[in-house]
Amino acid sequence: MKIGIGSDHAGFEYKERIKPLLRELKHEVRDFGTHSTEPVDYPVYIRPVAEAVAKGELERGIVLGGSGNGEAMVANRIRGVRCALCWNLETARLGREHNDANVLSIGQRMVPVELALEIVRIWLTTPFAGGRHLERIREIDQG
Repeated sequence: MKIGIGSDHAGFEYKERIKPLLRELKHEVRDFGTHSTEPVDYPVYIRPVAEAVAKGELERGIVLGGSGNGEAMVANRIRGVRCALCWNLETARLGREHNDANVLSIGQRMVPVELALEIVRIWLTTPFAGGRHLERIREIDQG
């Protein structure tokens, strides 16, 4: 799978920890930055990830910041993106199973790194359930 990843300075360390996991799982990774812990404005690095997912250049995206809230907000402003802010395994599973999330947002200051890595694994491997959830996805995408 082609996966884009982007973060601000507050999510940089987790971005650098997630990239090797993605490669280990045989995914192609495109890093949109940032490339250090120097303070930056997160929309500059998050919007391009979401746009690439929306255009079909990437199958999924992962965005990271301090809380993950702002990153999810930026990503969800892009038509065709369904970004799930996840803080535990259940939110990751349901984000995929019920909402067909194509972008994942995690807050580095909110969860331990090992949990963040497991959230990524669950989110990558959980299929969309379809069925009754499909109509809701269509309704989201109409907006």
